[in-house]
Amino acid sequence: MSAGPSSSVGQAAQNVAHAAEEFMDQMNTTQEDGGEEEETSAAVGGGDDSMDSRKKKLEQLRQRMRSSAQANRASVVEESTKAKVTAREAARLERQRKLAETLRQKADADDRGEDVERQKNWEYTVEENDEWEKKLARKARRADFSFNDDADAARRKYKKDLDFIKPDLSTYNKQKEIALGLAAGTLSKPGASSSALSTFDPSGSAVQVAPTSLEQQLAAENLYRDANSLLYADNKPSEEAIDRVISKINKDVDKKSKFSRKRHNEEEGDITYINERNRVFNKKIARYYDKYTAEIRASFERGTAL
Repeated sequence: MSAGPSSSVGQAAQNVAHAAEEFMDQMNTTQEDGGEEEETSAAVGGGDDSMDSRKKKLEQLRQRMRSSAQANRASVVEESTKAKVTAREAARLERQRKLAETLRQKADADDRGEDVERQKNWEYTVEENDEWEKKLARKARRADFSFNDDADAARRKYKKDLDFIKPDLSTYNKQKEIALGLAAGTLSKPGASSSALSTFDPSGSAVQVAPTSLEQQLAAENLYRDANSLLYADNKPSEEAIDRVISKINKDVDKKSKFSRKRHNEEEGDITYINERNRVFNKKIARYYDKYTAEIRASFERGTAL
C-alpha cells in the first residue's frame, strides 16, 4: 500500500522535469530563430550597401575609360596633324626662316652703315672662294637651255656624277710603288714626287726603267694596260667601293621619288590655253567676260547647252 503513492509521486516529478526540458528546448529554438532572422536582415542590408559601392566603382571605371578614349583621340589627331607637314613643307619653312634671318641681318647692317655682302665674304677663305668660282664657271659651261634628247641628259648626269667621285689615291700609290719597284710608302709620303710615273713606260724603251721581278712585271701590266694586255675583268672591288656605289644608287632613287615638277596651273583649275601667251590672254578676257559666260560654260559642262 505504501509503494503506490511513492511511485506516483516519482512519476509526476519525472513528468514535470520532462515538461521543463521541453520548455527550455522550445525557448532556445525561438532565440536561435530570432538570431538568424537578425543576421539575415543584416546581411540583406549589407548587400544593398555593397551594391551601391559597386555601382559607384563601375561609374568611376566608365569615367576613366571615357577620359582615356578622349586623350587617345586627341593624341591621334595631333600625330596626324604633324604627319601632314611633309618634307616639302618643312623645307619651305626652313627657307622662310633663312630669308627672315637674312633680312634681319641686312636691316641691322643698314642701321650700322655696313655692306652685308662684304661682311659675309669675310667669313670665307681664299681656297673656298676659288672653289666657289670654279663651281660657278663649271655650272655656266654646262648650262644648256636648248632642246636635248635622252643621250644629252644622260651625258649631263654622268658629268655631274663625276664631281662626286673621290679617287682612292692610297691604293693607287701602293700599286704604283709595286709596279715601279719602289719602297713601300715612298709615294704615300707628303711631298713625294710622282715623276716616276712619267718616266716609266710599259713598252720598255731603252731610256726608261723596265720592271725586273715577276711580281713587279705583273703589277706593271695590271696598272698600265694597253691594247696588247690580256688582263680583262679581273678587278675585285673592295667592300667600301661596293657600299659607295649602293649609297649613290639609293640616293638617286630617293631623290627621284621626291622630285615633283611645279605646275603653274595647279591653282587655276582647267587648262584653257596652249602656251604662256595664250594663258595670259585668256586670263585678261576672263577678267571682264567670265561673269557673263559663267552660265553658258556651266551648261556646256552639264551637257544641257542648246
